Amino acid sequence: MEQSRTETRLLPFLRPRIAWILPVLYLIIGGALIGAVGTAPVDRGSTDQLPDGYDSTAVVKALDSFPSGDDQVAVVLFYSDAGGPGIDAADRASLQKSFAAATDGTGTGTELQPSEDGTALVGIVPTSTTDAAELADEIDALRAAVKKDLPEGVSAAVTGPAAIQGDLARVFDGADVSLLMVTATVVAILLIVTYRSPFLWLVPLIVVGVADQVAAVAATHSLSTLGVAFDESTTGILSVLVFGAGTDYALLLISRYRDELRVFADRGEAMAKAWVRTAEAVLASAVTVVLSLLALLLSAFPTTRGLGLACAIGVVVAAVAVMVVLPLALVVFPRGIFWPRRPEVGQTVLSEGHTVWRRIGDGVARRPVPAAVAGVVVLAALASGILSIRSGLSESDQFIDTPESISASARLAESFPAGSADPAVVLTPDSLVRPVTGMIRSVEGVESVSIAGTHDGLTRLNVVLDSAPGTPAARDDVEQLRAALDGQPRTLVGGTDADDVDINAATSSDRGLIVPLILIVVLAALGALLRSVVAPVVLVLTVVATYLAALGAGWLISTHVFGFDRLDVGVPLQAFLFLVALGVDYNIFLVTRAAEEARGHGAREGMLRALASTGGVITSAGVLLAAVFAVLGVLPLVVLAQLGIVICIGVLLDTLLVRTVLVPAIAVRLGDRFWWPRKVG
Repeated sequence: MEQSRTETRLLPFLRPRIAWILPVLYLIIGGALIGAVGTAPVDRGSTDQLPDGYDSTAVVKALDSFPSGDDQVAVVLFYSDAGGPGIDAADRASLQKSFAAATDGTGTGTELQPSEDGTALVGIVPTSTTDAAELADEIDALRAAVKKDLPEGVSAAVTGPAAIQGDLARVFDGADVSLLMVTATVVAILLIVTYRSPFLWLVPLIVVGVADQVAAVAATHSLSTLGVAFDESTTGILSVLVFGAGTDYALLLISRYRDELRVFADRGEAMAKAWVRTAEAVLASAVTVVLSLLALLLSAFPTTRGLGLACAIGVVVAAVAVMVVLPLALVVFPRGIFWPRRPEVGQTVLSEGHTVWRRIGDGVARRPVPAAVAGVVVLAALASGILSIRSGLSESDQFIDTPESISASARLAESFPAGSADPAVVLTPDSLVRPVTGMIRSVEGVESVSIAGTHDGLTRLNVVLDSAPGTPAARDDVEQLRAALDGQPRTLVGGTDADDVDINAATSSDRGLIVPLILIVVLAALGALLRSVVAPVVLVLTVVATYLAALGAGWLISTHVFGFDRLDVGVPLQAFLFLVALGVDYNIFLVTRAAEEARGHGAREGMLRALASTGGVITSAGVLLAAVFAVLGVLPLVVLAQLGIVICIGVLLDTLLVRTVLVPAIAVRLGDRFWWPRKVG
C-alpha cells in the first residue's frame, strides 16, 4: 500500500526497539517536574475575583491601604440557646471578659453590643491577613477562643465577611488530591469499559495522568511569573479539562490505530497511518479549544483570565502528550495489549462494518427531515428551561453544606438588623463625612451608619441595611445608596452586596464580548479546516443549540433535583466556553472522517461511513468527558456543581443526539451542498 511522505518519515521513530525511549524520558522528566518543582502556591489578592474598573473593586483596593484589618472583619456572636431566658448581666460581664481575651483587645470598641431582645451579643474583630489559608487559620483560632468557658445556655459562633472567606478556603483543603483521585478513578473505569481490556487502559491513563500534573506545574508557574491571578478552583477545573480533552484525543488515536492494525501487519506502519489520519483532527481541535480559552483573557475578572490561560496551557500539554508520547508507548507493546479483542490483519474495519452506529445512520438517512426535526424539537424543549432561570448566588448560597459563618449569620439576623453581619461600605473624603452621612441616612432601607476608620484623607463609613446580605433587596438598597451619593467627589460604595451588583454587571459585559468572539474563532477554525462555508455554519448552530438545551435542562435539574435556588452568574459563560470549544471536538472528529470517506464514496455515503467509524469513539469520549466534568461535584461549592451539571448534560446531548442524529440528518439531506464550495466527492 502506498505510503505518504509523512508516514515514511515517522516509521523510524515507531520501531518498537527505539520507540520506548521517549515514553521513558517523559515519565522521568515529568516525575521530576511534579516532585521537585510542584505547583506554584496560590497568592490570593483582595481583588482577584472582582471585576476591574468597578466601584466595589476600587473600595477594596483603597481599604488595602487602611490599617491592618480595616478591610475585612469577623463578627463574633454570643447567643442564648433556643427557649433560654436570654443573657443576663452576669453572663454579659463574663462574655465581655472572654471576648477581650479572645481578641487580645483588638475587638472594635472592645465592647460587645447587646440585641434589643436580650438574647444575643455581637462584637467586631478586624483580621490581620487577606491570604486565604492564613485567614482560615485565624478564623479557626478565633472560634476556638470564643467558645471556651461559655456560661450555661449560651453558645458562640463567628460570622462576617472574613469568616465566610475563611470557610470558603477550607472547602479546598485537600480538594486537589480528592478531585485528582476521583477523576483518575472515573477515567480508569470508563477506559476499561470502553476497551474491554485488562491492560490497554493503563497506557493512555498514565500518559494523560502525567500530562495533567505537568500541566498543573506549567500553568501555575506561568501564571505566577506573568502576575496573572488564579485560585484553588483554577487547578481543579484545569485537571478536569486535561483529563477530559487528553482522554478524548487518546480514544480517537487508539480507535484509528486498532482499525489500521486490521490492515497492516507492522505495528509501526499501522501507527504511522493512524497518526497521520488523526493528527489533523486533534490539531484542529486543540487549536480551536486553545484560541477559545484565550478569549477569556478579555474578561474583566482577574481569576477568569487566569483560568483561560491555565486551561489553554493544559490543552497544549495534553495534545502534545497524546500525539507525541502515546503513539510511541502503544507501539512498544505487541497486539496482545488489546486482548481479548486483539486486532488481526484481514478483519473488517469499522467503516466497512455493520455496526450499531451504521444502522443508526442508515435509519437517519432514510428519513433525514423527520430525524432532524425531532432533534431540534428535543433541544428546543430542553432549552425552554432558560426562561425560568434566576441568577445571582449570594455568599451564603455558595456552599452545598452550610458552614458556621452562614448559620451564624442567619441567627444574628434574628436579633439584630439583617445587615449587621456584613454592612455596606462607603468611602468618602474626610471633609465630606457630615453631608455624606446625612445623605446615607435619608436612603430608604438604611438602618444605621457609623464611622469605622480613617486613612490618607478618606473615611470609611459602615452602613447597616435592613435587608439581609446577599438578597435582591440588599442589592437594590446598594443601587439606591449609589444613586443618592452620585456626584459626590471620591465617594464610593462597596461591600459584599455592592460586589454582587458589580459582578453581575461585569459578567453581563463579559458575555457580550467573549461569546461572539468564541463563536467567530470556532467558525473560522472550522472554515479553515473544512474549506467550506455551509458545514461550519451548520455545525456551530448545532453546538449553540446544544448549549442552550444544556443550560435550560441544567437549571431545571439544579432547582428540582438539587434544590439550588439560583444559578451562579459565571456559570453561563464558562459552560458556553467549555461546551462550544469541546463540542467542536466531536464535530471535527466526525466531519474530518466524513470528508476523508467522501473522497471515494460521495458525500452521503461518506457521512454514514464516518458515523460508523467514529460513532463508538465519540460516544465513549462524550460519556467519559461528561463523567469527568460531573466530578466537579466532589468540591462542595454550588458554582462548581452547577457548572458540572450543565457541561455533563451538554456533552451527553452533543454525543448521543446532535453528533449521532442531527448532524448526519442535515448532512445527508444537504448532500454535496453541505460541503459547499468544497468538492469532496
